[in-house]
Amino acid sequence: MRFPEFEGEWEECTIGDYGDIITGNTPPTKDSANYKDGTYLWASPSDLGSYKFITETQTKLSSNGFDKTRKLSAGSVLVTCIGSTIGKMGMALTEMSTNQQINSIVVKKQYNNHFVYYALQSRFPRYLNSVAVQAVPIISKSSFEKLTNYKTSLEEQKKIGTLLNLIDERIATQNRIIEELKGKKKFMLEQLFCLPKEHTPKLRLKGMDGEWHKVRLYDIAERVTERNKNNTCNRILTIAAQYGLIDQQEFFNKQIASSNLTTYYLLHKGDYAYNKSYSGDYPWGAVKRLDNYNEGVLSSLYVCFRPNNNVDSDFLCHYFESTKWYRGISEISGEGARNHGLLNISVDDYFNTLHRIPAIEEQRQIAQILNSITYKIKIEESILDKLQKQKTYLLKEMFV
Repeated sequence: MRFPEFEGEWEECTIGDYGDIITGNTPPTKDSANYKDGTYLWASPSDLGSYKFITETQTKLSSNGFDKTRKLSAGSVLVTCIGSTIGKMGMALTEMSTNQQINSIVVKKQYNNHFVYYALQSRFPRYLNSVAVQAVPIISKSSFEKLTNYKTSLEEQKKIGTLLNLIDERIATQNRIIEELKGKKKFMLEQLFCLPKEHTPKLRLKGMDGEWHKVRLYDIAERVTERNKNNTCNRILTIAAQYGLIDQQEFFNKQIASSNLTTYYLLHKGDYAYNKSYSGDYPWGAVKRLDNYNEGVLSSLYVCFRPNNNVDSDFLCHYFESTKWYRGISEISGEGARNHGLLNISVDDYFNTLHRIPAIEEQRQIAQILNSITYKIKIEESILDKLQKQKTYLLKEMFV
């Protein structure tokens, strides 16, 4: 795919042809003067990948520390070349520096820095074949600068770079929209649900003034223990942070459970599952509702339950996302649970956990407000997904 005014073959080149390759370094950490009251950006791999332009870094350097680094000019292209996040990229918006896990390209005048950024991004999956096979993945500076790519006229570079940069700017804007909505929802969750030992929340809906009453989980839900007899259902579920209860095949792209599912719990749409184990993908005490399918099966290692008529299911779903819930479940779990990867709480104790809920009408109104924000987030995330797919397509089609 090309702009109509350009023709002719692109020429093969190396990354080193694009500009000077600079490997970052770390000022001595023992000398606090290198970091105290720092204002100069100093990037590590954790600062790359979220957005194209680097406007903030977790660690900043003082002028004393910055003078001890290898400086990068604005427009330099940064690439993580050591570690598990190898391939994460960014672009310097101002003069800055990096640590030694990052190789940067100070782009020459005969090249467009945006073109170089996308040329590397489009080809990096192939570069991974050059990664040294060892405990810590690494592309050395000497290997990095010899990796092949392609170049075209500066005019074509500029047009390609401008187009893709506009898409990246739109993606960045979309990410900010989603972050703001998630921040709004988090704020509402914390304001609408009462904090520990409080009988009413900080924020009340208009016309609602009754005290929130205390209930146990078994007062508002019943445990699901129905087994998947005769393997009548073969949709195996797993809990994923972003997707909730999701088909294991869809999430892992493979089935990792046993083919004999007769001991698994049979869940129906609207049922909940609680995972007492810990993963970096979701917090302690994660509870998710089955929303995407009419039924599915889940390992008996999970605790499953179904809400009754005393509680609005959507209200309960949002409640299980709140800090109120996570703080409460952590407080009643045994000390040292984190070291064993499990929340130390029995099934009986789990269903005896105490909660405060308002009258059913207030529950429904709270759920309606939070549902509208959740729906808006999903719409914006679908737009983001389309933009990212558009960019992926163009990277594939516009580069050799």
